[in-house]
Amino acid sequence: MTSQVSIAPRFGTGTVVAPMPDASSFELQGIAKAFGDLVLFEDTSLVVRRGETLSIIGESGCGKSILLKMMIGLVPVDAGKILFRGDDVTQMSADGLARVRRSVGYLFQAGALFDSMTVLENVGYALREHKRMADEEIRARVIECLEKVNLDRRILDQWPGELSGGMRKRVALARAIAVEPEVVLYDEPTQGLDPQSITVIAEMIAELQRDLRITSVLVTHDMRCAFSVSDRIALVHERGIPIVGSPRQIAQSNEEAVEEFVREALDELDEDEIRG
Repeated sequence: MTSQVSIAPRFGTGTVVAPMPDASSFELQGIAKAFGDLVLFEDTSLVVRRGETLSIIGESGCGKSILLKMMIGLVPVDAGKILFRGDDVTQMSADGLARVRRSVGYLFQAGALFDSMTVLENVGYALREHKRMADEEIRARVIECLEKVNLDRRILDQWPGELSGGMRKRVALARAIAVEPEVVLYDEPTQGLDPQSITVIAEMIAELQRDLRITSVLVTHDMRCAFSVSDRIALVHERGIPIVGSPRQIAQSNEEAVEEFVREALDELDEDEIRG
């Protein structure tokens, strides 16, 4: 099956302009990936536009998180190309991949904070590894990043185990933006959080994208988050990404795949919660 990124005319009345080649952060071309008999993607393509917030949705086990990992070379593709600023990630050396990863912040599904490190050490980890910064400069940068995610410097010396789930997610987000990345990849940023924390994280994502002008790619099951913060939404379905559109275009779609996956969630959303 060939999966094409497309927007059917009936999705909505808005005009969607195809991105120019130099306006993309990532471009996936003809990607294929399987684990034994489990085929996740076949000839799948997707463009992530520079400066946008793109949410990737789809049923559990369809390969959304694997897609993020392939984008930065953590998981190899079986076929196809993944371009980052025009360079093929799939053909890069270890040094090349390291350079890509310094430009891309990654918020892992479980936060992936180091339990043996304080908040200061966690957020400052990449700064210490990749930047020539003095301890006081690192501390100042960590405090700045914590403030961007509405956390107080008083937690600098606390351990991850002393924080709530929502706070751990925000610390992980502060760590992801500490090196001033061009792109941030979010793997289920609101998973396991209470409704109030989900709202906070969604607001953080929108604010960071606006204030820092970064490109954001979210894998999420949270439709309220996806429809409220995204410029576009991509649906993973049947080993490909057949549908990409603005939140409003997705909401107005009568495609069977969209209906099956998002209709119930849309029934619970107010009109003003749908972006675009």
